[in-house]
Amino acid sequence: MSTLTPSVRRSVLADRVFPRSLALDAVLVVAGAALVTILAQVAIPLWPVPITGQTLAVLLVGSTLGAARGAISMVLYGILGILGLPVFSDASHGFGVIAGPTGGYIVGFVISAALVGWLAERSWDRRVLKAIVTFVAGSVVVFAVGLPWLAVYLGSVGAQNDLNAVLVGGLYPFLIGGAIKAAIAAVLLPLAWWGADRIAAKREQE
Repeated sequence: MSTLTPSVRRSVLADRVFPRSLALDAVLVVAGAALVTILAQVAIPLWPVPITGQTLAVLLVGSTLGAARGAISMVLYGILGILGLPVFSDASHGFGVIAGPTGGYIVGFVISAALVGWLAERSWDRRVLKAIVTFVAGSVVVFAVGLPWLAVYLGSVGAQNDLNAVLVGGLYPFLIGGAIKAAIAAVLLPLAWWGADRIAAKREQE
């Protein structure tokens, strides 16, 4: 006779710091969307795609909240922007942003947060080397969705959209910044876990 074992809930940083509840999950999802909104305003204006702090926020949200809550937070971020809240870069908003050259990157945020969160649920965010792989993978996903989207947009407005033009406009200017953001996240998350574990250990001793 076989026995069924209940699935173990995989813990991410938010679960280590806060007690799990639906109400708190909702607060964390909103907080994640707010963080992306804030860092979206940290931008260097370029055309067709500006350099922003959004990707760093997406990596942090995905890793701290996990796959489901991280992805939902990014969906919420996109919906708020479509509905007219100035959450996108340069306080922009509306469906036109999604339909424009940066829309694919925003869609990619959802998949990136889900992937990073999935890896974080498997403890890939707790050691620097694995964290680097995790956050580089999350960044790659954003470009994997964003670049084809950009190519289609450029073609639709009559701009040059061959491979080199798309890479020049949508990838090359972001490589150094993307590497820096992935490195920042890869340092912050293990440090945050170290701090959370120390706090938890002290509570258990009291």
